[in-house]
Amino acid sequence: MGEQTQRLAAARERLRPVFAKIAAGTIAREKHRELPFAEVAALREAGFGRLRLPTEHGGFGLDWPSFAEVLIELAAADSNLPQIFRGHIAYVEHVLAATSSERRSRWLDRIADDELIGNAWSENGSATVGTNATRVSRRPDGTWRVDGRKFYTTGSIFAEWIDATVDLDGETVTALIRRHQDGVEISDDWDGFGQPLTGTGTAVFTDASVDAEDVEPFTSRYPYQTAVYQLTLLSVLAGIAAAIERDTVVQVRARTRTYSHGSANRVADDPQVLQIVGELSATNATARALVLDVARAVQHAADVLGTPATEDAVVAAELRSSQAQIVLTDLVPRAASRLFDTLGASAVRSGTALDRHWRNARTVASHNPWIFKARQLGDHAVNGRTPEFVWAVGESTSVAVSGLSR
Repeated sequence: MGEQTQRLAAARERLRPVFAKIAAGTIAREKHRELPFAEVAALREAGFGRLRLPTEHGGFGLDWPSFAEVLIELAAADSNLPQIFRGHIAYVEHVLAATSSERRSRWLDRIADDELIGNAWSENGSATVGTNATRVSRRPDGTWRVDGRKFYTTGSIFAEWIDATVDLDGETVTALIRRHQDGVEISDDWDGFGQPLTGTGTAVFTDASVDAEDVEPFTSRYPYQTAVYQLTLLSVLAGIAAAIERDTVVQVRARTRTYSHGSANRVADDPQVLQIVGELSATNATARALVLDVARAVQHAADVLGTPATEDAVVAAELRSSQAQIVLTDLVPRAASRLFDTLGASAVRSGTALDRHWRNARTVASHNPWIFKARQLGDHAVNGRTPEFVWAVGESTSVAVSGLSR
C-alpha cells in the first residue's frame, strides 16, 4: 500500500462517520433552510480543513487526487458542504505554495488549529469589470481598514477569516479579514434555487481592521488557483452524479407499483428502466474520472511550481478544468432530470427531495459560464492562444461589449 493510499484511508476512516451523519440530515436541512453550522463544526473537528496540510504541520498530507476523492464523497452526502470550504481550500493552497516566512508559518499554525477561511471576491454592485468598490486604506494611526460590500461570500458565515479582494489606490489586492470583529456583518441572503445552504450571501465591512501583513498584491497568488477553484466545483458535480445514481437505485429497488404498458412485471427488471440507470451510472463514472484527471493536472502544477515547467503545467491544469466543466455542465444536470424517467409521479413529491439534485447541479454549473470557456478552448485549439485564466465580472464601460444601450 502506497503512502498516499494509506493517508487517504486514514482520512476516510476519520471522516466517513461524519459524512454519514451529514447525509442523514441533508433533506431536512434543505427543506427547512437550516445552515449546516453543526456539520461544518464536525468536519472542522475531524480535520477536514487540513487534509492538504503536510503531516509535519498537523495535516493529513493528501495530494490533489486523494483530496478530490474525499471532496466527491462529501458532495455525495451533501453538495453544499464542499462548496462551503471552497475559499478555504484555495487559500490553504496559497499558503502551501508560498515561500518560507514568518507569515507563512503563522498561517500554517492557524490552519492546523482548524481555523477556516471564507471567500469574498465578488461584488454585485455597480463597480466596473476588473475593479472593486470595496477598499482598503490606512487609518491616521497607520493601521489598516476595509470598507465596502461583497456578495457570493461562500463559506464566510462559518469561518474565522474572510479572503477578500479589495482596491488599494486603484490596484486589486487581497485582504484576510477577521470574521468576528466589530465592523464585519455577514447575511444569509443567498436566494438561489440551488446550493441554498452554502452561506453565499452578503458581507458588509465598515471600518473593519486588517493586519498590514495580510494585505497582499493579487498577483502574489499561485498561478494555478483558477483550476483549484474550478476543481472544487467539479468535485461537487461529481458528488451530485454519485448521489443521483445512488438515490435512483434505491428508489427503483423499492418500487412495487408498475405500469400496465411497462416492459416487465417488476420495475427492477424493466429493461428500459435499467437502461436509464445504466446511463446514470456512466455519468457518475465519467464525472469522477474527469475530476481525478483535473486533480492530477493540478498536482503536477503544484509539483513543478517555480521551475521552467510551471507555465506549461498551469496551462494544462486550466485547460483540463475547463474541458471537464463543459462536459459535466451538460451531463450532470441532464442525469438529474433523467432519473425521474425511471420512476412514477410519486418521485416528484417534495418528501423525496429528488429535485435538489438538478437544482444544485444547475446552480454549481452556473459558476464561471462554460460558454466562454468553450470559446477560449476552441481558440486555443485552432489558433494556439492561451486562454485568460483570471477574469472578473462587473459593469461594462463599453456599450459595444453588450450591444445594448440603456
